[in-house]
Amino acid sequence: MANKKSNSSEWKSTACILCTLNCGVKVQLNVEGTEIVRTKGDDDHPASRGYLCNKASRLNYYQNREDRLLSPMKRNAEGGYDPIDWDTAIEEIASRLGGIRDEHGGDKIFYYGGGGQGNHLPGAYAGSTLASLGVQYRSNALAQEKTGEFWVANRMAGGYNHADFEHAEVVMFVGKNPWQSHGFHRARAELREMAKDPDRTLIVLDPKRTQTADLADIHLPVKVGRDAWILAGMVAVIIQENLQDDTWLAEHTTGIDAVVEVFKNVDIEDCAEKSGIDEVIIRSTARTIAKAKSVAVFEDLGTQMNRHSTLVSYLQRLTWMLNGNFAKPGAAYTPNGLGKIGDGREEGKSPVAGGRIIAGIVPANTIPDEVLADHPDHYRGMIIESANPVHSLPDSPKWRQAMRALECSVVIDIAMTETARQADYVLPATTQFEKAEATFFNFEFPENYFHMRAPLFTPPEGVLDEAEIHARIAQALGTLPEDIIYTLNNALAQGGRDAFRELVFAKLSENPDIGKVAPVLLYRTLGKTLPKGMQNAAALWAPCHQHAMTNRKSVEAAGITGDGLMLGDNLFDAIIAGPSAVVISKEEWSDVWQRVPRESINLDLPDMLEAAGKLNSEAPQETTEEFPFLLSAGERRDFTANTIFRNPAWRRKDANGAMYINPDDAARLNLGDGSSARITSEGGVVDTIVEVNDRMQRGHISIPNGLGLDYPDEQGQLKVTGSSPNELTSSYLADEFVGTPWHKSVPVRVEAIG
Repeated sequence: MANKKSNSSEWKSTACILCTLNCGVKVQLNVEGTEIVRTKGDDDHPASRGYLCNKASRLNYYQNREDRLLSPMKRNAEGGYDPIDWDTAIEEIASRLGGIRDEHGGDKIFYYGGGGQGNHLPGAYAGSTLASLGVQYRSNALAQEKTGEFWVANRMAGGYNHADFEHAEVVMFVGKNPWQSHGFHRARAELREMAKDPDRTLIVLDPKRTQTADLADIHLPVKVGRDAWILAGMVAVIIQENLQDDTWLAEHTTGIDAVVEVFKNVDIEDCAEKSGIDEVIIRSTARTIAKAKSVAVFEDLGTQMNRHSTLVSYLQRLTWMLNGNFAKPGAAYTPNGLGKIGDGREEGKSPVAGGRIIAGIVPANTIPDEVLADHPDHYRGMIIESANPVHSLPDSPKWRQAMRALECSVVIDIAMTETARQADYVLPATTQFEKAEATFFNFEFPENYFHMRAPLFTPPEGVLDEAEIHARIAQALGTLPEDIIYTLNNALAQGGRDAFRELVFAKLSENPDIGKVAPVLLYRTLGKTLPKGMQNAAALWAPCHQHAMTNRKSVEAAGITGDGLMLGDNLFDAIIAGPSAVVISKEEWSDVWQRVPRESINLDLPDMLEAAGKLNSEAPQETTEEFPFLLSAGERRDFTANTIFRNPAWRRKDANGAMYINPDDAARLNLGDGSSARITSEGGVVDTIVEVNDRMQRGHISIPNGLGLDYPDEQGQLKVTGSSPNELTSSYLADEFVGTPWHKSVPVRVEAIG
């Protein structure tokens, strides 16, 4: 790519798409305007402020790819795929999925995705199709990562918590390596600042000596899967040594007595022995946390995809809640954004397996069983959008079986992914840089922002953006009200946005069911009035109005003005017009309490306290003689990015995604750098390249995420690079409360091959 000529006269604003932060990026395109040839940080972005990590420089490998789909595809009798035209594809999909709805009920159609990394607006438009089909069950990647944390946070404080890491005296990362996975803006720069400041303490709880652990004042190399014991020990120290802030607890919480009753009896010595961390260190670390003026904690996939994950989410919160580290500088807060990401309400059970539905999403580990079970309510149809669950969710073999058992399956994506190759229909979508796109992971405080990215490229012939796909499906199903579309377009033409707004709210008042297909209605009406390439941004209009009505004070403080409902329109217009991110709310720390039910944090979660009380009597047994190693499946490294990058050329190092293994284990198994090894679990087998790594504990191995994907070579033949982690994982090894899988502690054996 380095030899390609750029149109150096113009830098265009966009955002990176490789993690939840979506940092602001400036890019230059080639002369033809078809490729990204240069990138730099966007100094005007209010959060990232010019910062970029190494991955953003490789964005062109996402946009330009040899495996791009340019036509709808239909599975043939031989198991291959034939191109079909769009009209035929939409007609057949509507007929087959509509047939399932009419014969068995819309609840037998399942939806997965709609919010792929950096690709979030499709989720809004999918809602119109789901409403048209009567779909009741859905899921996405959050179901194998965050639902336990969401559930706990909602029951304690009414919603998801983030923290002010920039100003915290003590920062603790639990199963988190922000050097690689970020999670807060300017992560690497902030980590260096933390490490240099003698008045701040950085604590890392991680079995591996990560890049973040290298910078830490305290590294707690807990045994794999034993996080619950060390955190329970810390909470017990605070309670037993009476280090909690009783005054703050009395004013701002309920349930402290129940917490004290459990943790006064926790055996700290036992917690130390089981966690592998010396009791003296556990006690000194707990005292450091308890005595700090401010504490910020971040838990992530290392523990959320591990044993006791939901309990860990509760215990880590107790470490900082017991001393009032909420709603103040350097502490935790509940963000105020445009979406409800992190809503941890429990919403029933899945129809077959009975998994807890948290935040509206079915547990990832149950989905194949919800299809394959001999049960009258099993799923019969599936729509998968901007996601690759056959590769990304536990037990890939079972997922392939489930996909082929469906009566009709539809995948919407830009390539023939591992999931697409199991589907009945594959619909080619635009890439994230060929349409308006945004992120709804807006967790900043006191100023929160939203970034609507304008398209950089013209999409090729044969593909459609998701808004158009869902509008056509709704139309084919007969649920897109053409008369209302005509009336709304006429209002726009005659009276502009004022008349349109008044009519929309009037129609919604007359018939609330219209709201179910509101996204495609807005797309077919308001979308036509938006700047070129921005039509599919129309779905944001409704969330802008909701945000403005709910948070008028904070929106006005951000510099957005307007009387009555004009405030929502003006917020929407500011976001659409802004080349970079736009501040959408500005608050004071006291405002955080307005999002906490009854302005009081609930510490008493009986099921969590019961589980904590049983830790001392629990005998951890993660491995067996047959499977003596624990595998961390899906480690983030310098050049990994889930499955969004398929072209192996984007990886500058560790091309095949080597298995990391401790030197002692490697020597015992006669393994060396570059040798080949076989990893075997109860569910499957993969072969991998070896890298001996002294950062790993004995008995602990890892393979990275984003590998095991196929991509055409120079001759057009599909080649698989690296190992697919979920050939080894199991849907049955999962959290007892919410079903998040144990990807980070999979029992396996390792053997030398070759």
